[in-house]
Amino acid sequence: MADLYTPQAIWGRELRHYRQAAGLTQAQLAQRIHFSESLISGIETGQLPAGPEFARVCDETLGTGGALQRLLDWRKGQQIPSWFGRWRDKEQVATSLRAYEPLVFPGLLQTEAYARVLLRGDEAAVEARLARQTILTRDDPPPPIFRCVIDEAVLHRPMGGPKVMREQLERLVTMTGPRLSVQVLPHGMHSGLMGGFAIAALDGGSDVLYAETAVRGLTTSDHEDVAAAVERFEAIRTEALPLSMSIDLIQRAAEEKWT
Repeated sequence: MADLYTPQAIWGRELRHYRQAAGLTQAQLAQRIHFSESLISGIETGQLPAGPEFARVCDETLGTGGALQRLLDWRKGQQIPSWFGRWRDKEQVATSLRAYEPLVFPGLLQTEAYARVLLRGDEAAVEARLARQTILTRDDPPPPIFRCVIDEAVLHRPMGGPKVMREQLERLVTMTGPRLSVQVLPHGMHSGLMGGFAIAALDGGSDVLYAETAVRGLTTSDHEDVAAAVERFEAIRTEALPLSMSIDLIQRAAEEKWT
């Protein structure tokens, strides 16, 4: 039996309230929205989660004014662990970002399809990741300057098949500009054989470090830790290919490996 006080169960009871207020049975609602009666029953009892499309058609059919879709916002918050929320808040207000990723493309640069593979099809988590990316296209305040270095192995690690990978590599090329650069760290022994990390520069001159570990990410403003990370990033960036060569390598990988 589902916990009566989980957000999922509470959402289900709200659906039941609006359905009954409209004078509809579960079978009648199922007929109107073209979802199964068993799904509606499972959602109303908190056994099953509701998706964005389900919430949208229920809002339209029941005349709720979008209430059910707004109530789904709890899922977005749930997809961001508290330890990552600390970093996301800093990322949102950063004036510049520096990141090194040895295993996957940075979350801020992932296509929707690539993110969906990494997040195993969890649509709420995908939405949350794409929402983070809006900092790169906002008008006010200006987007942060983003300097990113990725390990060459990331270009060749299959995630979702050739179409997904080709689209992801092509996106890197098109996003590159004065405020956003992507450099590739070639195969071999280098300073980036540790885990991934990112550094956010905040208004006022302070820096914050986000470092990945085996179980979670850590966010810290400890001066020694941040200074060590800055030094490591500069060493990695020095060993990386120049921007133009990096873009050429990314384009070749898209054309030769993922076509």
